[in-house]
Amino acid sequence: MADRYKTGEQAPEAGTYEFDGLVDGRKNNDVTEDEKHIELSNGDTFPPLRSSKEAAYWKKA
Repeated sequence: MADRYKTGEQAPEAGTYEFDGLVDGRKNNDVTEDEKHIELSNGDTFPPLRSSKEAAYWKKA
C-alpha cells in the first residue's frame, strides 16, 4: 500500500511524486500531464496543483 501525502506536508524522501486526487474528494479532470508529476527533495513541502491552487494528494511514483 502506497503512502499518500497531502498539500502542506513534508516529503519524507527525495524523488518523484505523482498526483493522487484532490483532498476534498472531487474529481479533477483538468489536471495537465505536466503537473501530474513533481520532483521534491527530502523535507520539501508538497504543493497544491499549479493550475487550480487546490490541495492535492501525492504518492511516490
